[in-house]
Amino acid sequence: MDLWANLPVMLACYGYIVVLILVAGRIGGHPSVSRGVSRKFLHAMIGNLPLIMPYFTDRVFPFLVASPFILVTFLVSPYSPWPGFAERLSGLSDITEEGHHTGLILYAVSYSALAMLYGTRPYTVAAGILPMAYGDSVAAIVGTRYGRHRFRVFEEKSLEGCLSMFAGSMLSLLAGMAYFSTVYGFDFQAQLVPVLAVSAVVTLAEAVSPRGFDNVAVPALGALTFIVMGGGG
Repeated sequence: MDLWANLPVMLACYGYIVVLILVAGRIGGHPSVSRGVSRKFLHAMIGNLPLIMPYFTDRVFPFLVASPFILVTFLVSPYSPWPGFAERLSGLSDITEEGHHTGLILYAVSYSALAMLYGTRPYTVAAGILPMAYGDSVAAIVGTRYGRHRFRVFEEKSLEGCLSMFAGSMLSLLAGMAYFSTVYGFDFQAQLVPVLAVSAVVTLAEAVSPRGFDNVAVPALGALTFIVMGGGG
């Protein structure tokens, strides 16, 4: 492992995440923008991190980028034993309070696990993270504003939100695979079936997951479906 070669990439990732947290806090503080929108902004933009992973030389480095934020998001949650930490990161704390209390924690756990398992195959990580980042974010916004055809399994969802989840997942995955195909030289057209399969599976997972559990179910099932369908080959 070459720490010095990877350190600049790690610092760039840390800087990117810190800027996102600050920007999301500012967005959420605007009177015309809901906390839900700022939370989904952060959710989506964090999902871009797998696109940087090809520039690491070992899977441990993307894991070291993601894993500290498990602790950070826990410490700004309502379950934190150190309330003073939440006050120092009030922007992130407010966003966490607005959403599922453990949502960002589970998101960090999912990304860390995928990075550790598939850090040398960033397209597999992306298959799990991009649907959660973009598909779920679009689904939440569209479902909240335009959802008319409602249904409930564990919590209320809408058909409009599910369709948006599928579309957002598919489009983000297509863009991601187009990028990775240029980096790794695999056939982009061969990714179409895995992308469609992942989009369908994660849409179903998001529709039936208990509150907040989609932050684990979507990344895990997205990556697993991609592997089973031969994605990245």
